[in-house]
Amino acid sequence: MGKCDNLWLHEFIFPLKLGINCYLIAKITIVSWITLRTTVARPEAELMQQILAAHDIPSRVIDIGVGFYCGQGSQVALQVLPKDQWTAYLLLSPVEDN
Repeated sequence: MGKCDNLWLHEFIFPLKLGINCYLIAKITIVSWITLRTTVARPEAELMQQILAAHDIPSRVIDIGVGFYCGQGSQVALQVLPKDQWTAYLLLSPVEDN
């Protein structure tokens, strides 16, 4: 496990046997994502994703429910990288009235 640009990475290196005396060294990097919000309204999640993209914060919207297959709206999650978690929370939080 290593750290690169404040992002935790898990790296695995292993040989894949392709034939007699022929190996391919494969390197897999796993990046962790933090779920900020879940919703059944995909357009809402995509709007939040656009807000984050405007501030150069990488994010993704993933399907986590089976409602889509049952004729309902599918539950989706908005995820960001751990290093951007708190900035994303602040950008997507409601404005406080004084």
